[in-house]
Amino acid sequence: MVIVARLVILAFFLRYRLLNPVHDAFGLWLTSVICEIWFAFSWILDQFPKWFPIDRETYLDRLSLRYEREGEPNMLAPVDIFVSTVDPMKEPPLVTANTVLSILAMDYPVDKISCYISDDGASMCTFEALSETAEFARKWVPFCKKFSIEPRAPEMYFSEKVDYLKDKVQPTFVKERRAMKREYEEFKVRINALVAKATKVPLGGWIMQDGTPWPGNNTKDHPGMIQVFLGLSGGHDVEGNELPRLVYVSREKRPGFQHHKKAGAMNALVRVSGVLTNAPFMLNLDCDHYLNNSKAVREAMCFLMDPQVGKKVCYVQFPQRFDGIDRHDRYANRNTVFFDINMKGLDGIQGPVYVGTGCVFRRQALYGYEPPKGPKRPKMVSCDCCPCFGRRKKLPKYSKNGVNGGANTTGFDDDKELLMSQMNFEKKFGQSPIFVTSTLMVEGGVPPSSSPAALLKEAIHVISCGYEDKTEWGAELGWIYGSITEDILTGFKMHCRGWRSIYCMPKRAAFKGSAPINLSDRLNQVLRWALGSVEIFFSRHSPVWYGYKEGNLKWLERFAYINTTVYPFTSLPLLAYCTLPAICLLTGKFIMPEISTFASLFFIALFLSIFTTGILELRWSGVSIEEWWRNEQFWVIGGVSAHLFAVVQGLLKILAGIDTNFTVTSKASDDEDFGELYAFKWTTLLIPPTTILVINLVGVVAGISDAINNGYQSWGPLFGKLFFAFWVIVHLYPFLKGLMGKQNRTPTIVVIWSVLLASIFSLLWVRIDPFILKTKGPDTKQCGVNC
Repeated sequence: MVIVARLVILAFFLRYRLLNPVHDAFGLWLTSVICEIWFAFSWILDQFPKWFPIDRETYLDRLSLRYEREGEPNMLAPVDIFVSTVDPMKEPPLVTANTVLSILAMDYPVDKISCYISDDGASMCTFEALSETAEFARKWVPFCKKFSIEPRAPEMYFSEKVDYLKDKVQPTFVKERRAMKREYEEFKVRINALVAKATKVPLGGWIMQDGTPWPGNNTKDHPGMIQVFLGLSGGHDVEGNELPRLVYVSREKRPGFQHHKKAGAMNALVRVSGVLTNAPFMLNLDCDHYLNNSKAVREAMCFLMDPQVGKKVCYVQFPQRFDGIDRHDRYANRNTVFFDINMKGLDGIQGPVYVGTGCVFRRQALYGYEPPKGPKRPKMVSCDCCPCFGRRKKLPKYSKNGVNGGANTTGFDDDKELLMSQMNFEKKFGQSPIFVTSTLMVEGGVPPSSSPAALLKEAIHVISCGYEDKTEWGAELGWIYGSITEDILTGFKMHCRGWRSIYCMPKRAAFKGSAPINLSDRLNQVLRWALGSVEIFFSRHSPVWYGYKEGNLKWLERFAYINTTVYPFTSLPLLAYCTLPAICLLTGKFIMPEISTFASLFFIALFLSIFTTGILELRWSGVSIEEWWRNEQFWVIGGVSAHLFAVVQGLLKILAGIDTNFTVTSKASDDEDFGELYAFKWTTLLIPPTTILVINLVGVVAGISDAINNGYQSWGPLFGKLFFAFWVIVHLYPFLKGLMGKQNRTPTIVVIWSVLLASIFSLLWVRIDPFILKTKGPDTKQCGVNC
């Protein structure tokens, strides 16, 4: 009701603005109206998908009662976990090791867990660190399960400032904890020694223990590598219990081949896991996102294994939570408005978008299959004599979803039988008989006749460079290519096929990661996301025009996807709107006409509707006012910097073919608390917000000085201008604080460029004598010289 009321009020407000132009400042008025119309459009795209927010609750005890009965085999579905890493210098192996250890120690049947590490940099440092991690896991995993500790990433567990004796009644716990902490400190020393050694690469490249050169010495030209560190044979802990499988994978790289960065690496993992373990579900994590909740996979299974709706769920998305962020969250790194408001709203429609990590997939959905169709309601059938009502009888015919056109239920089996008879599987999945066979196994598993050696040989084949040639990988299967934000595209394709997704928010956060908390890294991260959205908008997968043929994407879900691709374009009207107050102050113009009593009611109603909408969102989401305000501030900061650059670079890429390469965001954390918050790095993204700040500050000084010179009658219009100028300054305050840094060291180049641009801009608008009182003398034409 509030959304509809606000829409009606907004329509009346825009009508009033259009019908009451300001002729004295027509250009400024027209610019402001265009900006307001775009803001209204973007608000509709953002607000309407929140139409039906829902909260979900899981019951893990019921999951166990159904699938883990005493005296019977465990019926929980197997899960393959993917962890991706590229550069050990920017993504420290110790961080990756903690993620892997938390996976191996999760609360799930060990014979149903397989962890795959994708090393797209073919680094020997990562390989050696993973070998050390496998050895340490033999001690760490039984310790975690014996005492049910949380979280199960050792770095985070030992650094928690809590009373670890609370609720622990085992008398041996203190002794074993101290011993385990010593073991972990020694493990850290070994990992750090490997990293220190990796900084000095020998001239001839790295040599392995057997004397042969490391295959990945040339990171751009090397064969595919697979190493099973922990498996069914020899994968036991110190107490003799079985450990989950741990597999190292580095796909083949050759010059002249398109490797598609992270999306290509993830597709390689899909094929390797399909050959070796073929679990029906897959969890993907970034190397810095560890399991904070050991029961996270069980939470996802409550939805994916649900007998009523689970068959139509393509993935379960968890919110992203982060460690190491300052209490005030200056740059909105937690992104709680998106994860706690927008995503919960989408869950009530067709499901949340895929955000790249912390997501449990159904393998069949990644293979491009459609969800099973339920029985349709029978339509009214009439005779041929009266064509006006009902429909004529038709003979049964074959359709893509079933054997005939009746009301039979169809599912994966029917789809696959038709695909086998109508298309060549090799053109779809590639030339691997073992992998093609695995795609037909809905419940997962590998053929019992296959030997481990044959499976490993086939796994090497499916990660070769030319395997995806002339197949549908990246176009219809797996992670979709064509954008640096491949996650949005991948989820979008699944929703277009008719799948739905689920948003799961357990009370204890499922996963936690590290975020770039200093201003420069944060802006570059936002730039990457925004550029990916611009690429999708101009691609064939743009939600504006893609997916209408099948009609499986709901309209409100389409609005949400359109919003994820057009939001960077809001930077253009936002940039104009942030400079309008300064222009008005410098020129003495006002972009609002004189407001009547009747018109003022619309302004009051508009502000009340905005206020009411915000309060309602905060109430049902649990987001605090401070978090909401930080999000609003960074929306302006990112809009006038990162989003603006993304639009420009996206247009350059589309029109001129100029591509932009991105570096991986550093995942290393400083030893000091929030030390990176004050680390400052030069980036051109800092110039536009700094320029806007300087312009508005100059405008405030000029406006107040001009009002003082012109008398009290000019103070009334001045307050309106000052209100909007201070609105801009307050929103950019976190940027100003970050720009100054802890030691007040601002890069000189930023100040020079910003002051130069602000000066040029101001001189275009300011009069020659802005601060001199202008007095009007007598008219000499009427009374002569002596009047």
